[in-house]
Amino acid sequence: MAGGARDEDDGTVTGINVTPLVDITLVLLIIMMVTAKIIVSQALPLELPKAATGQQVQLVFGIEVRTSGEVTIDGKAIAADTDVLDRAKEALERNKDLKAVIRAENTVPHGKIMRVLDLLRQAGVTKIAFGITPVAAEPGAVQPGPETPKKEEN
Repeated sequence: MAGGARDEDDGTVTGINVTPLVDITLVLLIIMMVTAKIIVSQALPLELPKAATGQQVQLVFGIEVRTSGEVTIDGKAIAADTDVLDRAKEALERNKDLKAVIRAENTVPHGKIMRVLDLLRQAGVTKIAFGITPVAAEPGAVQPGPETPKKEEN
């Protein structure tokens, strides 16, 4: 029959194949996950003290103290110790529930760490933690558990 509709396959694509799209998306996701860890940690590695009784704290205001005396806040070097006070005040204004984490190398003098701690307290930061490298607990050690409220007896 001439002029009738015929069902021929002329090679045109009428549907979308999503398999390559999913493959590319997954590869990009994997690349992003691998590089995100590198991008976030642009600081030099620290040799932190080791302790068995540490816990994860959300890092909101990170201060790193190096043996060389260099102090960095959130990966940015500061010129003087007193800059800790100014930056902590600014961060506290932005976030009233500010948590500061002091990460210092093993060989940093105690006085330097106390100076940074004092400056944070002067700025009004009350939630302060210290960074550690987790290690296994000593044999026979009591594992700290969640604190239970004490009942008052009348």
